[in-house]
Amino acid sequence: MALNLIHRASLALLAAVLMATGAASAADSDARALHVLNRLAYGPRPGDVERVAGMGVQRWIDQQLHPETISLPSDLNARLAALDTVNRSAGESLAEFLELRRDVRMDDEGAKQRRREAEMRASRQAAEARLLRAVESPRQLEEVMVDFWYNHFNVFAGKGIARALVTSYERDAIRPHALGSFRALLGATAKHPAMLFYLDNVVSSAPRPDAKGKARGLNENYARELMELHTLGADGGYTQRDVTELARMLTGWTFDQKRLARTGETFRFDAGRHDAGTKTWLGREIAPAGQQEGEYALDVLAMHPATARHVSRELAQYFVSDEPPQALVDRMAATWLASQGDIRAVLATLFASREFLAPAAAGTKFKTPYQYVVSAVRASGVPVANVGPLVNTMSQLGMPLYGCQTPDGYKNTQDAWLNPDALTRRIAFAAALAAPLDPAQLQATLAGSISPRTLGIVQRNPDNLRAAMLLGSPDFMQR
Repeated sequence: MALNLIHRASLALLAAVLMATGAASAADSDARALHVLNRLAYGPRPGDVERVAGMGVQRWIDQQLHPETISLPSDLNARLAALDTVNRSAGESLAEFLELRRDVRMDDEGAKQRRREAEMRASRQAAEARLLRAVESPRQLEEVMVDFWYNHFNVFAGKGIARALVTSYERDAIRPHALGSFRALLGATAKHPAMLFYLDNVVSSAPRPDAKGKARGLNENYARELMELHTLGADGGYTQRDVTELARMLTGWTFDQKRLARTGETFRFDAGRHDAGTKTWLGREIAPAGQQEGEYALDVLAMHPATARHVSRELAQYFVSDEPPQALVDRMAATWLASQGDIRAVLATLFASREFLAPAAAGTKFKTPYQYVVSAVRASGVPVANVGPLVNTMSQLGMPLYGCQTPDGYKNTQDAWLNPDALTRRIAFAAALAAPLDPAQLQATLAGSISPRTLGIVQRNPDNLRAAMLLGSPDFMQR
């Protein structure tokens, strides 16, 4: 009931703001439509601005907040269904990975080549699934949030068996909760083998000096990033002792590679590795309770005021500005606490805010390489036939898909991505993409994204250069 009230209040506020700010001219409607398409989506496709303006920005936002109400195109569903490695379970993917690794160790003829081909195929299909959805799915906010949360709970695909698990991680741990409960999202990532492996909790144990294998002692990596990156934030008020105590609480949260490959079991609590002593964490005495100690920790962290502030700020930075207004962050954090960490409710507060809807906020965020490439393809209106050039471009721009090695993920601020080399590479990509495009149609698609000054420069150049100049312009690199 409380959640519904928050949601209705946010929508009512959004309506009031739109009425207050909305001189009902078509130009204003198009400008608001373009703004939300650039922030809640990866930019407009041909006809999108008119469609969103026609149905009303408020109604479109509400629809995006409930992606289950939006049907996916049949051709997109068919292409996704044909990606066999993307649709395999984590166990099936790991089984193939382990078998190929064993063949290589046994020096079977051609084993290295088979493994290389299998890895390239899985990587290509994972990228194809992600980019197809980002470009062509009408559930644009869902795709934006999947990318946001993957980055927030980053797992580097290049670390050992993680390359066999990241597809399942995104599909099974991230996507189902992208607009749902933060506690459910936190728990799903904490228990997924990709995260357990990437941040080493798989080998964390109470001291066992005589044990076989790697699980002989405490590993604090996951506990540290859980508080610093995933929840409280670096200034969340915890100490190094809290990191150690949380790591003790999470000992035994693991998975077994062979059982995962054989039976599909993705998580298990190993009582034999668990530190059964009493802990003191965030000022609380934690009595021995096995797996429930970790569950309790996730409960506390998901609803901690510092988490509400930290994640709300990250969301506001992503959707509003590199330095988001503190008043907005405070209101989002208040919604977080009142809604028990409901992501949809927090986003509704953000999207209803004057800070988000203000005309001055439009076009102030510099696109990341991922956003730039996807938005250019969407604006072109060209169906995605081959994701290879897109994947290569993102790698050249310093943002390979699933390729961030550090747990803090990629930045989304201008300082991280604006440099001369990156601009040169973006312009080269724009020139290649724009070759077959009609500049007049592209200009119509981008509507108010391009300034009169830029349009004037473009119009003074030959037809065969205009589309590339639009996609390579400074205006298009902003959202």
